[in-house]
Amino acid sequence: MTVATSRPASARPEPAGVDNRVVVGGAPLTWRALPTPALPDPAAVLAHSAGHALAAARQHAIHGTELLLSTASRVDAALRAELLDAGFTVALVDDDGVHPDAPTRPRAAEPGRLWLLTSGSTGRPKRVGHTLDTLTTVRGDQPDRTWLCPYAPGTYAWWQVVTLSLTQPGQHLVVVEPDELDDWPTVAATHGVDAASGTPTFWRRTLYRDSAALARVPLRQITLGGEPVDQAILDQLREVFPAARISWIYASSEVGASIVVHDGRAGFPVEWLGRETPGRPTITVDGDELVVTSPYHGAGMAGPIRTGDRVQVIDGRVLITGRLNSDEINVGGSKVSAGVVRGVLTGHPAVAWARVTGRRAPVLGAMVVADVVLTPTAAPVPDEAALVRWCAERLPEYAVPRRIRVLTEIPVKETLKSDV
Repeated sequence: MTVATSRPASARPEPAGVDNRVVVGGAPLTWRALPTPALPDPAAVLAHSAGHALAAARQHAIHGTELLLSTASRVDAALRAELLDAGFTVALVDDDGVHPDAPTRPRAAEPGRLWLLTSGSTGRPKRVGHTLDTLTTVRGDQPDRTWLCPYAPGTYAWWQVVTLSLTQPGQHLVVVEPDELDDWPTVAATHGVDAASGTPTFWRRTLYRDSAALARVPLRQITLGGEPVDQAILDQLREVFPAARISWIYASSEVGASIVVHDGRAGFPVEWLGRETPGRPTITVDGDELVVTSPYHGAGMAGPIRTGDRVQVIDGRVLITGRLNSDEINVGGSKVSAGVVRGVLTGHPAVAWARVTGRRAPVLGAMVVADVVLTPTAAPVPDEAALVRWCAERLPEYAVPRRIRVLTEIPVKETLKSDV
């Protein structure tokens, strides 16, 4: 990557993790060895690769350039026009350097500001303001780890792994490009990865494709987040890695990392609701909606934030089942949680992944339908009738899927999430 590496006199001290190892494209480097591209300010950087994204992150850590970081595929023409109108120089960064597109309404930069694009699960992506400090939620001494980072550059989850490596000595980083995702266990084993963070879909897809290759990665820390986390995926990972610490994290661009659970169970204890601890998020429920007050919130988002995520309390655990606008299916006046039905389906030993939705139906208004992917080793292979019977034994009659379609591959988006 040939980009300018000049350092202005106003450069900040190098971050504490600057000598941590960083593996990009199979090549071991350090944060210190990465170039610092000469970026416009403010900049919306569209990184051509993971290496270019890391270089932009280090540039921000040193110079405080106002930065929004993404990939070109996440920024369509309409969003690009919005960024230009908001005063950003939109700059593609690739091996040939920085290719800027000047803003339509230039403005002064806000030093130290980082911008994240939300995942767009409730519509068009929105910009949420942060700083390197509000994105850095791991601050105490940590055991030395080599982390896998499979996330799309610039997402909240990407920044969580990147800031950990930037700010904490001994936290090394191995990044994988999208075209390496199918073979990431081989990359991870080669470079000594012992900690990895991914969505439940990421872990399910890996277990589905090659659980034997996954088992060869010496993982001591497994982290899940970004989607509802059910008991089935936690149990499957525990079976492969009986000695690893398995954690799930509830986090978002708006409220930061707010819930962390290490006990191997889906959901979190109901006793955590309303608990107030200085410096930590406060979690409450309003109706069926999760509400979070967090010190790690985005700019201008102090106080209680309605997350849009639906929760249910079952057996003393608060379960996050999905988005309010998509989780509830109204079947003849009875409310069905798509997340609860999905959890029942993925609890079947032959089901590797499931998606549950509502479909228009006469009289009832909607009926429950599902897509599933079966585990390659399923024996006997259940047919649709067998899966319907499984659900009927565990759900009220109105919540049982009326149609179940079998897919051959677990679908995944650039954000490592399924469309669930």
